[in-house]
Amino acid sequence: MNSHDNIHSFVFQMSSLSHLTSLRSKLEETLVSYHHVNASEWNIAKKSKDVTVWRKRSEEFSGFLYKAEGTVADTPQRTVEYIRPGPYRLNWDSLMTSMEIVETLDQGSCVMKYTTAGQLWNIISPREFVDFSHTTDYENGLLSCGVSVDRDEHKQDFVRGFNHPCGWFCVPVEDCTHSLLTGYIQTDLRGMLPQSAVDTAMASGLINFFSDLRQALKM
Repeated sequence: MNSHDNIHSFVFQMSSLSHLTSLRSKLEETLVSYHHVNASEWNIAKKSKDVTVWRKRSEEFSGFLYKAEGTVADTPQRTVEYIRPGPYRLNWDSLMTSMEIVETLDQGSCVMKYTTAGQLWNIISPREFVDFSHTTDYENGLLSCGVSVDRDEHKQDFVRGFNHPCGWFCVPVEDCTHSLLTGYIQTDLRGMLPQSAVDTAMASGLINFFSDLRQALKM
């Protein structure tokens, strides 16, 4: 599947309901396909006591698709409310330095612009992203997914990164007192970066994501 064709058709047909519906469907289908990849295709990239990060070669670009999984002590609804674009994300995500909802398309979809902090002693400088974001029901939980779009001039002080199809599945476990959170991330940070630095930043960033989120959900 080539995401770029779908993305570009969306950018130039922003007002078309049919194009928006098509993009949402293709994005959901892509994330569900990642969710059903055989376990043997994944290699462990990093592991903490309660979060595991795997990786495999991406079919979208020359980098890797990362998978991160762990449990959180809350419902899927509240967990995803903290992950999706909205009033909570910027307050707890230590990697995110700014976030703006550029356009609300409907109740579950929007276009967001955000920036991230430098990583690894600024070997990876701050990045900027513009993403289409969509949240929908999945089985008895939720899926919040997104993909970058080519929209707006980028800030001069930031490299414009690109998120290939990515997202978070969140479903209830343990009598609905906890949720299983599984994420799929494939970010092209762009710029001249050593692959080892990208691998370290991606895996460590996903571990930190769970730590930050769990702390936020306790409040």
